[in-house]
Amino acid sequence: MNTSTPGAPRNGARWLTQALEAEGVQTLFGYPGGTIMPFYDALVDSSLKHILVRHEQGAALAANGYARASGKVGVCVATSGPGASNLVTGIADAMLDSVPMVCLTGQVGTPLLGTDAFQELDVFGMTLPIVKHSWLVRSVDELPHVVAEAFRVAREGRPGPVLIDLPKDVQLANAAHLPDHVPASVDPIPAPAAEALAQALTAIAQAEKPVIYGGGGIALADAVGEFRQFVEATGIPTVLTLRGLGALPANHPQYLGMLGMHGTRAANMAVQESDLLIVVGARFDDRATGKLAEFAPFARVIHLDADIYEISKLRGADISLPGNVRDGLQALTGERANCNTWRARCAANREKFTARYDAPGDQIYAPRLLKRLSEVAPADTVIACDVGQHQMWVAQHCRFNHPRNHLTSGALGTMGFGLPAAMGAQFACPDRTVVLVSGDGSFMMNVQELVTIARCKLPIKIVLLDNSSLGMVRQWQELFHAERYSEIDLSDNPDFVALAQVFGIKAKRIVDRAEVEDGLAELFDAPGPMLLHVGIDARANVWPLVPPNNANSTMLDSNPAHAKATQESSNAIPA
Repeated sequence: MNTSTPGAPRNGARWLTQALEAEGVQTLFGYPGGTIMPFYDALVDSSLKHILVRHEQGAALAANGYARASGKVGVCVATSGPGASNLVTGIADAMLDSVPMVCLTGQVGTPLLGTDAFQELDVFGMTLPIVKHSWLVRSVDELPHVVAEAFRVAREGRPGPVLIDLPKDVQLANAAHLPDHVPASVDPIPAPAAEALAQALTAIAQAEKPVIYGGGGIALADAVGEFRQFVEATGIPTVLTLRGLGALPANHPQYLGMLGMHGTRAANMAVQESDLLIVVGARFDDRATGKLAEFAPFARVIHLDADIYEISKLRGADISLPGNVRDGLQALTGERANCNTWRARCAANREKFTARYDAPGDQIYAPRLLKRLSEVAPADTVIACDVGQHQMWVAQHCRFNHPRNHLTSGALGTMGFGLPAAMGAQFACPDRTVVLVSGDGSFMMNVQELVTIARCKLPIKIVLLDNSSLGMVRQWQELFHAERYSEIDLSDNPDFVALAQVFGIKAKRIVDRAEVEDGLAELFDAPGPMLLHVGIDARANVWPLVPPNNANSTMLDSNPAHAKATQESSNAIPA
């Protein structure tokens, strides 16, 4: 059947493009191939804007970044076999960080299923653990129900990815008899129970050392405004998780910083001493809690979350508030908590342990550079990052005014996430500045998408921190493996400036801290995309650090072995 024939009956692929338009999809990311070709043919006559990436992982991660920045459903497309399997990492990333995505994959025709046909792969079975739901469509008549359910499930409750596997013959089948697509309604999440809310209000009123612990669920519930009102009204000291950053302005007087492995001392000290932990949209992740058995040992727990299965999953909740986070926060927003002494103590610790940026020497100090980047970037800039030391420095030293302005792979920790995620964010927010902060290890994992940036003329600003090593692995080998360095040397990196220029992107290298101000100014003044290649000290570590399987009260600010060696050397010098 020639789907390009003018006046040809509407087939399954053409019906699907109409359905995507009806669901409000404007942009999708993908890569064509044999079994998905009917869909790509149908795109020619649709209003959908398809972005051709250079690797299917880039498609999934771009859709992921699009959804994170916009709050809408991201859509990615791939053919069967290796095309579908290349989506898997991006799908898993979305699942673990609760990102709404619809993933469309081509499949061999239904008569060929189970025959080991060319590029046949059971992507339905392969992705079962990493999607909210998946469908293998066996008849064109199933399309209206499947597509409506897919978008409903991706959006409803705790968001996440879904997958629709589309055999080629289903895409080509006559769909003239199918009605135009109508999106399914999303059932609202009910408010937390009134009795439990009353108990929570009593607990807050009685607490002497309360702490609010906010996470990524605040943005997922579109409850940033309600969260800020709750914090303001109660006056309770507040800490945030990696994915909660931006839920409270960084300069807010009650904000103590990020908690956990690379959190601030003020945040971790407050949580460890608290007598009441008010958990909002967070899941007691191990990187946030440290040794769980010793996390907040004196605190009762109030847990507010849209996902009832997260409540008491890791830490038992004394007061459970499953339900709509916005409604719960509004109900809990009352009088100021009676904790003036505690509030003042937490504020004093915040000032006492504030980050320092006066590192000696002429080399570029990454935390100071990122602090300046955050200060000089236009308001409402979206910052995407990859995974590693630079990810933690971004979290510690950049300032965010909304969680959707901070795109980071939290639960899965996907190296290669940043570049395609920044692309997705730029398509979602075309009038805003998008910055990618990457490391030399992560950058090379999806470097091919520089072609997509150049081709689409995306004005993304790239800050590439280059320490010629896998920095976070090197740091852990230094601290916890007796400096037995294994396979972390990246000193044979390419010339990143020349590489960017080959892709048609402006680039500049800086290595001295005196070059930082001019380098950042040139980066933001560039009318199109630009890469700022920043050479940093290969020995630089991320501090503070809670060692693995330790309580959050056990924070290191330097390598204890080095400190001991320095002290012993000093003691050996004759007076």
